[in-house]
Amino acid sequence: MRAPLLAVLAALSPALPARAARDKGTFTLAEAGEVTSLDPALAYDVPSQEAILSLYDTLVSFDGSSVKRFVPILATKVPTLENGGISRDGRVYRFTIRKGVRFHDGSPMTPQDVRYSLLRFMISDRVGGPSALLLEPITGSGSTRDASGKITLDYGALAKAVSVDGDDVVIRLKRPFAPFLSILARWSFVESQRWAAAHGEWGGLAADWKRFNNQDPEQSYFNEHEDGTGPFTLERWDRVAKYVVLKRSDSYFRPRAHLARVVLKTVPEFATRRLMLQAGDADLIETPRPMIDQLKGLGGVKVEDDLPRLVTDPVIFFTFKINAFANRDVGSGRLDGNGIPPDFFSDPDVRKGFAYAFDYDGFIQGTYQGSARRAKGPVPPGVPGYDPNEPYYTYDLAKSAEHFKKAFDTHLWDRGFRFTLTYNVGSEDRQAAAQILKKNVESLNPRFRIDVRGVEWPAFLDAAQQHRMPIFVRGWWADYPDAHNFVYNFYDSSGRYPSAQGFSDFELDQLVEKAVRAVDAKKRQELYDRIAKVGYDDCPAIFTVHPRGVYAMRDWVRGFVDNPVYLGVYFYPISKD
Repeated sequence: MRAPLLAVLAALSPALPARAARDKGTFTLAEAGEVTSLDPALAYDVPSQEAILSLYDTLVSFDGSSVKRFVPILATKVPTLENGGISRDGRVYRFTIRKGVRFHDGSPMTPQDVRYSLLRFMISDRVGGPSALLLEPITGSGSTRDASGKITLDYGALAKAVSVDGDDVVIRLKRPFAPFLSILARWSFVESQRWAAAHGEWGGLAADWKRFNNQDPEQSYFNEHEDGTGPFTLERWDRVAKYVVLKRSDSYFRPRAHLARVVLKTVPEFATRRLMLQAGDADLIETPRPMIDQLKGLGGVKVEDDLPRLVTDPVIFFTFKINAFANRDVGSGRLDGNGIPPDFFSDPDVRKGFAYAFDYDGFIQGTYQGSARRAKGPVPPGVPGYDPNEPYYTYDLAKSAEHFKKAFDTHLWDRGFRFTLTYNVGSEDRQAAAQILKKNVESLNPRFRIDVRGVEWPAFLDAAQQHRMPIFVRGWWADYPDAHNFVYNFYDSSGRYPSAQGFSDFELDQLVEKAVRAVDAKKRQELYDRIAKVGYDDCPAIFTVHPRGVYAMRDWVRGFVDNPVYLGVYFYPISKD
């Protein structure tokens, strides 16, 4: 087996030595997904953020694996009430910016670069992107546009909210926002304003910011280039062969990284990833839990299991208003047994019929070997706002049939349907969830037919945002450790998934806003309890499990630090024996 494997790898990536992982200075990660963008303001997927985390630095960061303690990075200290870095009313944050830091092009970083980067992150506001993470606490709105797409952002007010005062960058929030420091610890990536302007990107001028709002990543120079301050620089990105090579920055202001190079390689098939690990041609591989047994007993391989995760995944999402134009996934586009109409999932009985048809316990035992927690809603255990007593759907085919028989004024049961359920290629967990739902729903009625199809990651992301997938399977890793990050992105109409589903509930929008403003912990919990009840009644998605994390790696890997808020692997502390 070994010789053919090396030949395949060499053919796929002729510029990468197949045995590069054995070099102590080179670290190879093999994962199912692929990097889609290197732009910190636009990328919002795990592989892309994994690369960005090594190319750019943030003002502060999490202390190792902790999600509660912070350490200063580009700031000289972590702001607190005690040191005067946070105002008594919780609305003003002051960061003293470190001197002597240089971008990868050699130019010095200044407080103005920090201000520019925060503003650029917000004004970019790509549909489905991460900009809402800063927009919401700083402007009070999660978007720069209204529901029709018209730009509504008051740039003048935004520019005043982020200012430079000598060596300090001062951020003024619209209202107190408890998890704000956690957000900055993950998302305050700093870019060079001068470098951006020199390459045709937004230069920080008020006059032309709208031109860069909701920009196509392919039009961004940041998409395939970088000028960060991080421990690694970009050496090569081969989009055809699907790998990225990062090179150690020898001018890094902190101690240099142990590794000279990091290779992020897309390998969708687990069998190939396993062979790479076994052969020593990968140092660490993405490991779906159903495949752990295949790794047991492999010489020189260790499995880091039961890693804490703030994750709700897989989740099966319903699209309320499907874009049916030239869309094969809706079949005929009518409720005639050969397709579904665009508003198919707008009927609550349809959604609840599907929710009762999923075998939750069977999924936990069969796919996760009992290691995952049952998801009752979007918020995982370990996050303030989680309620173990919230209502949830159970596996009950009788109730499922009851709802399907009521759907579409009782016509659905007699006419039947056919559509396509999609998941991203390489995610065995999400594929398993899709197959379970298909099997159980089809068992109810021979007129019910569901096709399951895997879609490559970039196309999958685009199709979701364009409302083209009737049902799609994804999940959520916490952007920061707070319940708001989950309820906003699962239930608020401006959130990540409702905006892709076309889902909105005015009461939920109001409740989500009240909960994040609440200072009293008891009041906040009461609001999250109400959110859970309304979300249950609406049933915009099927929540399956909160999984624990697992990675398989060679036993020569040292310094691996896992943080549940990181999207993927953090390479800076890693070394190899």
